[in-house]
Amino acid sequence: IGKVELEEVNPHLLGGRVENHLGKTTPSSPDRDSNLDLPVLSSRAQHDKRGCASTVHETLELALSESIVSLGLQRKCKGQELLEKVCDHLNLLEKDYFGLTYEDRHDPRVWLEMDKRIAKFIKNEPWKFNFEVKFYPPDPAQLQEDITRYQLCLQIRNDILMGKLPCSFVTHALLGSYLVQSEIGDYDPDEHGRTYLKDFRFAPNQTPELEEKVMDLHRTHKGQTPAEAELHYLENAKKLAMYGVDLHPAKDSEGVDIMLGVCASGLLVYRDR
Repeated sequence: IGKVELEEVNPHLLGGRVENHLGKTTPSSPDRDSNLDLPVLSSRAQHDKRGCASTVHETLELALSESIVSLGLQRKCKGQELLEKVCDHLNLLEKDYFGLTYEDRHDPRVWLEMDKRIAKFIKNEPWKFNFEVKFYPPDPAQLQEDITRYQLCLQIRNDILMGKLPCSFVTHALLGSYLVQSEIGDYDPDEHGRTYLKDFRFAPNQTPELEEKVMDLHRTHKGQTPAEAELHYLENAKKLAMYGVDLHPAKDSEGVDIMLGVCASGLLVYRDR
């Protein structure tokens, strides 16, 4: 592939500040400078003098932070090469938990095969991918890197907001309180007041009552570091019935619609959903 050039365009990084994944603005840090959300990847081709597209510049968009990274790739590259570049940019060492998905004519969410050329599956331009957690660890505490747990938190938060991971009111509030502690630290009544959560998102159908409960629980987390709060978040999220379950529509032997759930423990069958 040769030299890889990374090109970032992010208005939120000006002045040493960065917009975080919950919509709040905090000082940027070396570990969390740009990895603020699970990114969407798109591409544009550069043409050589013969008019043949020889290099594809993958554009990594961190959706909520509006940051863009341009990755130069040879058109013949394989999925693993693109995944490696994305993980390197996000400072992820535990790469085996993540993957790339794309949309085709038959399925809105297909996992990119790592050992085959991308051009075999993506015929049209621009190329577009989602960077996601593919394998949810049964015990997140066993992850070696804080940044891996951070990305897992982002994926779970997105799963909850999209309705893929159902929660009770109490669980929404508890998980939300840990996210807030991770993002802004200890509650300060002089600084935060009663409206500091108005831009945070915890649930698909968020209510003022839920925000009040999150505020109450946030006060109890005083002294927790971001890494500690994220670990508590994951320790509670892993107990949810649908944690790490990837659902696929199917039919049973009698032709009745069912959902097959694929997870770390095996296959699960869901009926009457």
